[in-house]
Amino acid sequence: MNNFTYSIPTKVHFGKGQIAHLGELKDSGNKVLLVYGGGSIKRAGIYDRALEILQEAGLTVLELSGVEPNPRIESVRKGVEICKKEKIDMILSIGGGSVIDCGKVIAAGACSEEDPWELVLHPEKIKAALPLYCVLTLAATGSEMDGAAVISDLEKQEKWVTASESMKPVMAVMDPEYTFSVSRKQTAAGTADIISHIFENYFTNVKAADVQARFAEGLLKTCFHYGPVALKNPEDYDARANLMWASSMAINGLIQYGAEVAWCVHPMEHELSAFYDITHGEGLAILTPHWMEFALNENTADKFADYGRNVWGIQAEDNMEISREAIRRTKEFFKEMSLPATLTEVGIDRTYFDIMAEKAEAGCQGSFVELKKEDIISIFENAL
Repeated sequence: MNNFTYSIPTKVHFGKGQIAHLGELKDSGNKVLLVYGGGSIKRAGIYDRALEILQEAGLTVLELSGVEPNPRIESVRKGVEICKKEKIDMILSIGGGSVIDCGKVIAAGACSEEDPWELVLHPEKIKAALPLYCVLTLAATGSEMDGAAVISDLEKQEKWVTASESMKPVMAVMDPEYTFSVSRKQTAAGTADIISHIFENYFTNVKAADVQARFAEGLLKTCFHYGPVALKNPEDYDARANLMWASSMAINGLIQYGAEVAWCVHPMEHELSAFYDITHGEGLAILTPHWMEFALNENTADKFADYGRNVWGIQAEDNMEISREAIRRTKEFFKEMSLPATLTEVGIDRTYFDIMAEKAEAGCQGSFVELKKEDIISIFENAL
């Protein structure tokens, strides 16, 4: 196990009615920029309730709406402009990971003279950020408890991750009831996103990080159990609560610290999203089993067999046999969740494989199985 420093400073208010804690924002000043996406938070009554609490706390609220599912740099720039012009004290993002990610980079951009895209490309330039608060409405990215953000510039066909300790949310309100109205598609894609985050941490070359591995296996079993339950009964509170908490635990450092490894499926999927603007979780569900098949060999079979035994309960003597069965069951799970199985299903062909693979290659160095450009192209081809 590697050395590490554990720091997850976000205060979490989890459960029914916890939005009442938004009054705590007054500890950070008087003016708040409310960041959100479409009209779903208004239809669900979250918007009105949030405004009521903020106004009772004596806060002045300005708004940035219309944040995209793959948040654009243009939305970030609009938010930064409002912050600087209106002397905003803090950011409140209400929505899923995309809205929270947008809020993070707005918070950093408001404290910098750099163009926000520079902060995406060069996270070392992020020196400070406004306090960020969030109300989560979708279990998926785990952005409510980490310092990372993914922002796109579709004109350049680029989608990159930036990160800073200063962008970690100060507080997260997590009410599972707010996810009852999430569509079947987004529920399935969100579950795939959580699972992918766990996989990216779980498949590590760090030896003897057993605590992290056992945590990860428990989280995977939770997702595999409750994902279908949430699809069948969207208002099952326990299903929504377990998925919501799993989304945070998957990426807040709990299963990463001490077992660090570079991610590889995410860099590949980010290229799909950058070029085709597809749903992130669907892209991950398509690529993950094909990455597994590519990564499985005599050197990695032990880890895949651990996954098969400890998550799926597969009993066999041969590690390769267990590994292949575990991969098959992973494929079947995504199928059960009605997620697309091929790139063709989401409108992707070979047109940009070469350039996408070239851009993704750098992100796959230092991963569980390092991928070269030709390896990534092979995975894309197999996923067609």
